[in-house]
Amino acid sequence: MSPRILALAGALSALTLSIPAAADEGAFASCLAGLRAEAQAKGVRADTFDTHTAALAPDMAVIDFLDAQPEFVTPIWDYLAALVDEERVADGRAMLAQWKDVLAAVESRYGVDAETVVAVWGVESNYGRNFGTRPLLTSLSTLSCFGRRQAFFRGEFFTTLKIIQEGHVAPERLNGSWAGAFGHTQFMPSTFTRLAVDFDGDGRRDLVDSVPDALASTANFLKRAGWQATLPWGFEVSVPRGMDAADAGRRNKQPMAEWAARGVRRVDGRALPAGGAPSGLLLPAGRGGPAFLVTRNFDALYSYNAAESYGLAIAHLSDRLRGGAPFATAWPTDDPGLSRAERRELQQLLIAGGHDIGEPDGMIGARTREALKFEQARLGVPADGRAGQRVLQALRAAAGR
Repeated sequence: MSPRILALAGALSALTLSIPAAADEGAFASCLAGLRAEAQAKGVRADTFDTHTAALAPDMAVIDFLDAQPEFVTPIWDYLAALVDEERVADGRAMLAQWKDVLAAVESRYGVDAETVVAVWGVESNYGRNFGTRPLLTSLSTLSCFGRRQAFFRGEFFTTLKIIQEGHVAPERLNGSWAGAFGHTQFMPSTFTRLAVDFDGDGRRDLVDSVPDALASTANFLKRAGWQATLPWGFEVSVPRGMDAADAGRRNKQPMAEWAARGVRRVDGRALPAGGAPSGLLLPAGRGGPAFLVTRNFDALYSYNAAESYGLAIAHLSDRLRGGAPFATAWPTDDPGLSRAERRELQQLLIAGGHDIGEPDGMIGARTREALKFEQARLGVPADGRAGQRVLQALRAAAGR
């Protein structure tokens, strides 16, 4: 093929690839123009809207995340292995010590114990280390104009503009998740408006640069969600082999006496507490995995992110911060998940094997998964790209460790 034809083909290819992006930008600009009046009706001044939308461009990558939240697509043993590991427990205990006075004041005002508040902090942002890197205005404006649930995200977009307008958080500090959650404990903008508090007394509700505001706002959220200071979230139990578990579920709460009569015991063999609060039987991995009786306090944790695996992560981390042990019952898998330290080791082994996956940060992204698939195929194990104990052990053996 001649150089001229090659050049023409390249130009046509570039033109073809640019059409969707150009179309998106045109549709985005038209959408934003159409949102201006609605934003004003919701309390956003025209100058605020114009100033903070003038340079916005769509980030179409966020659309792909709508149906891929890790709480719903990750096996629970993988999800919890990375969220409640020894590293996060140790860091959480350090935060309990560092913020002891603030946490005591928070508990006194809202009735939520320090370990639970810090557990939310640890799960949501790794104690302020991982806020998320996506500008809220970019993500929320994109989700307001494309994909499903546009009405919901438009409300969050307008609320973000009002947060900026009211001076609580500077726009350049408003970076977070793809869906718009931000700050130490990852509030959505609408949640911020309803429940964030100014605990440090500076006149602003700042969940990004004020740890006291963030911790107190989290406790306020849980209190408003029904948290009761005298209740545990629940505890691990053993269920008799032949017991009918058709009525298991967080919502189907029954008196402790009823569960006791059916043979349910705490996992250490102790009887259930007499006169305990109504509880539901949670079987997050079916009859073959750990079982829990959960109270309305677990429902309060669940309301933070509407996923039982998420609620269980916070509940378990709070127990570990109190000195509790890991779950007594193993998950029903022969290939358990990896802690973050083990994930970093896995990535280091992949890098040593010649794979360009970036820094070993413990985050299993697309490049790590592709490298894993290659190595799994080479090692003769299922090439699914999953980071589990089996492939880690195989890579260790191949490297002579």
